[in-house]
Amino acid sequence: MKTAAALFDVDGTLLDTTYLHALSWWEALRQYDRTVPAARVHRAIGMGGDQLLDHLLGEHRDHADDEAITAAHDALYASHWPALTPLPGAADLLRACAARGWRIVLASSASARELAVLRRALDADDVIEAATSADDVAATKPAPDLVHAALELAGADPADAVFVGDTVWDVAAAGRAGVPCVAVESGGFSAQELLGCGAAEVHRDTAELLADLDAGLLARLPA
Repeated sequence: MKTAAALFDVDGTLLDTTYLHALSWWEALRQYDRTVPAARVHRAIGMGGDQLLDHLLGEHRDHADDEAITAAHDALYASHWPALTPLPGAADLLRACAARGWRIVLASSASARELAVLRRALDADDVIEAATSADDVAATKPAPDLVHAALELAGADPADAVFVGDTVWDVAAAGRAGVPCVAVESGGFSAQELLGCGAAEVHRDTAELLADLDAGLLARLPA
């Protein structure tokens, strides 16, 4: 029997963390005398740190401070952990998809320690069958590695999976892996942008996706 997998991005999709990451990266960059407008930083959220710094600072820069900037981001972001909050309907959405027969896999590039914090905040481990972390990928979104890793954990083929994400980088990564993407606007990207990158459908947030579940790609398992 084929396995049908619903692969969920975590930051900005299930948990309200996008702007916490944006602020943490902005401040980390500022600490190392890299002045990047906050709006540009926000538009890069959804990439992993390896891709984000190249995107914001250029590939041919001096990389000497990269590790320190990333560590500063991680420390600043960790200060927000006690306040991490799921987006409306996030846990209920996972449970509703599981009840329809989807295998639920979290597709995250967070560290193992951070992922544990995110999962505690989400409080849906009763239906989460597996999760990726930074240790599972060589390159982060928009590279497809994370989606491939999530598919492998699920034991599913791309044709039997759906990816749910909140950024254009999610849509791009899913597309490169051959997996259709359901997008939510909670990461700050508009429906027009997400559809323009190839999203199959777009919803305001997880609550709206849950309310519309019977009318979209997650309504029923692939034939």
